[in-house]
Amino acid sequence: MVKQRHELFAFLLGVSDVLVISAACVVAWLVRHAYAGLWLPYSWEGYFKEPLIPLTVPITMITMHLLGLYRPRRDRSIWSEMSGLVKASVVAVGLVVVVMWVMDADLLAGRLGANDVEILGYHTTLGRVQLGCLAITLPAFLCGYRAVFRLALRRLRSKGRNLRHVAVIGVGRLGQIVGRTLGRNTWTGLNVAYFISHEPTADRGSCLTRPVRGGLDDLERTLDEHKVDGVYLALPNTCAAEVPTILARLERFAVDVRLIPDVPPRYLPHSMSVSELDGMPILSCRECPLYGLGGFSKRMLDVLGSAAALVLFSPVMLLIAIGVRLSGPGPIIFKQRRVSLGGETFKIYKFRTMYHVEDERRELAEQTAALAEETPAVPGWTARNDPRVTPLGRFLRRTSLDELPQFLNVLKGQMSLVGPRPERPELIERFRDDWRGYMLRQHVKAGITGWAQVRGLRGDTDLRKRLQHDLFYIRHWSLWFDVKILWLTLFNGFLHRNAH
Repeated sequence: MVKQRHELFAFLLGVSDVLVISAACVVAWLVRHAYAGLWLPYSWEGYFKEPLIPLTVPITMITMHLLGLYRPRRDRSIWSEMSGLVKASVVAVGLVVVVMWVMDADLLAGRLGANDVEILGYHTTLGRVQLGCLAITLPAFLCGYRAVFRLALRRLRSKGRNLRHVAVIGVGRLGQIVGRTLGRNTWTGLNVAYFISHEPTADRGSCLTRPVRGGLDDLERTLDEHKVDGVYLALPNTCAAEVPTILARLERFAVDVRLIPDVPPRYLPHSMSVSELDGMPILSCRECPLYGLGGFSKRMLDVLGSAAALVLFSPVMLLIAIGVRLSGPGPIIFKQRRVSLGGETFKIYKFRTMYHVEDERRELAEQTAALAEETPAVPGWTARNDPRVTPLGRFLRRTSLDELPQFLNVLKGQMSLVGPRPERPELIERFRDDWRGYMLRQHVKAGITGWAQVRGLRGDTDLRKRLQHDLFYIRHWSLWFDVKILWLTLFNGFLHRNAH
């Protein structure tokens, strides 16, 4: 019955998606229509063909299906679904362009793209205008519709409707964590109907106000008499050897099975992923989040962004270089040894902000000594009115303009636009054993700006909070997260009261 309800639900969701995709196609067609002037298709078929509905709808639906956007995952976050929809839309529009090019479709070469138009000084065709609008309207419409749909569905489930009942096997610490977690997140619509003890027989009658219906010896009888939609297997490590046997016994029942590993959260800094090698399942607990396409897209953003920034700020950097040269003896660019991805060291570039370059080296030594003696929450940063800092250097530090040369580090591949701030090797040696998760910062490249910086954690602030924000960034990294941080940097990343 549950499977039938899901099939009906997926069918209705698919029909709604067809309508939304068609609406996105029509809106893109109307935008092109506005540039072309008032006209009507030559025949009734044009109302369907020219908006690209017969081509876009099946391609998008197939792409969404292959990306798992119709699987029943109540515990899936809205943001992960939005990310999947954006990926599906980008792939679908790309495939539409490829198919039209292979077919040499008249929609691009013929009447649709016959008239040239000028947009923001660029000459293009009406066909490209429509495809460009489709690339915007398709993900926007799908994400907006699915977000409203999911939020309404979550509200319905939080009121006790559209529930799926599950059983939790395990009444120990892990089983109680599962029960409390599902109980807090009522939006999932997952209701813990009862527990099953991980012992052969139950030695208690209830757990978290839910009944305990026997132990493992009574597993089949319990599931036959008290039917549920899913089972959460939450066994302690002492019972790990029983997992294969229990999974084999659960194969006799048409229920979804979730396996909760008994692993402390400190060892799960990233989202876990499951892969397979020649039939051997591999559970990835920790890996760099920037492998594959993600790393390539981030590098492209770094190259394009740093190149654009160097061109944009080149007049400012030239004026600063002249000012630094006149402020005192020493080089214009001061270099410091820092650590980035994988523990590799490099020399970070900054404009010199003190009268003598020896003063800047002495400043680093003083900060390192202070951090070695004091608690992590009381770092020994430079005093606000340090007489060694030049008037120009004080302005550069307060506005973060002294860090503009780091765009060269980004262009060279030593840093990224977004990431944890690069740390000195001597501090890493001290903190790697004292601070849990500190070395995970090196799973990504160090950055000019980061999640901690845009949240106000820079300069004389709590280093432990900075670490927490850095780990949050690594755990939830996405290209859109980088773009968000770059956008926030324009408002929160340059000027700060703690920068001196």
